Amino acid sequence: MICVIIHGMDLHGIDLNLLVAFDALMAERSVTRAGTRIGRTQPAMSAALSRLRALLRDELFVRGPSGLQPTPRALELAEPLSRALAQIQRTLEFTQVFEPASSTGTFTIGLQEHPAFVLLPRLVSALRAVAPHVTLHVRGFTARDEAIGMLDAGEADVAIGVPPASTDRILTRPLFEERFVCVLRKDHPAGREPLDLDRFLALSHLLVSPENDRFGHVDVELAKRGLKRRLGLTLPQMYAAPKLVASSDMIATLMEGVIESSGMGDALRVLPPPIALAPAAFVLSWHRRNDAHPAQRWFRDCIAAQVQEQASRGGRGGGKRSSRARTQ
Repeated sequence: MICVIIHGMDLHGIDLNLLVAFDALMAERSVTRAGTRIGRTQPAMSAALSRLRALLRDELFVRGPSGLQPTPRALELAEPLSRALAQIQRTLEFTQVFEPASSTGTFTIGLQEHPAFVLLPRLVSALRAVAPHVTLHVRGFTARDEAIGMLDAGEADVAIGVPPASTDRILTRPLFEERFVCVLRKDHPAGREPLDLDRFLALSHLLVSPENDRFGHVDVELAKRGLKRRLGLTLPQMYAAPKLVASSDMIATLMEGVIESSGMGDALRVLPPPIALAPAAFVLSWHRRNDAHPAQRWFRDCIAAQVQEQASRGGRGGGKRSSRARTQ
């Protein structure tokens, strides 16, 4: 609208504050009262009027017996400029509120394999209920630091996985933790007695490594004791592991939630590991540039709410939770 009114003018030279000052002068017909209206001093308003006169090549306001009197050019500009400013104000106010029920926006979420199994069905159901017109895109990733690249490039709004490397531009929110358990096929001879370290080391091990390493959490703890296990199979897909264990003599150390979500629990014997293993933590990550955006904030809260609800019902995706973001 302003482009039409000031046709041919270089808009790069227009300060929106000058148009606000013009609107106030038109309403108050006084430099002092106009300054009070928009929170400016009298000298600042006088300077704004001078700039407006130079910009629009018109006196705009002249002194009269009852205050400033607008020129024909000012009267011509008054209504369309007022409407333009009101539209800008409505637009800026609208961006501060997100209405999920009417939104037709799109959210993109990066997911590692386990969160995709335990959280995605509940999240999709929640979105269909409260934001039926939004579109959800899912991008998979395996290596933890892939999340940083996706968020930096704007390829995902959020990512859920194990904590990425520390960087001040990526914020994280703890979601849940998973403890590790050992699994054998149901009738495996080694499962008839408590699993001690010697029996554990004597078995052939299946290692799940989404990042294609040959050294996992178990190997780190064993190395601290000067010990090493024998690997029979390594693979990147953790949800293939339960079925492979159920049909072999191998043992695997997996997150407990993988066993529950795989549907293979009845075919496996679950035992506590013979060494202490820290649980696997899963976090929600997002770029700092998205931190204050209303729609993004709503989406993150929606994800956290699904984790909390699932945990309260005793399902996976529980563990420690926090509503506070932190730099990771």
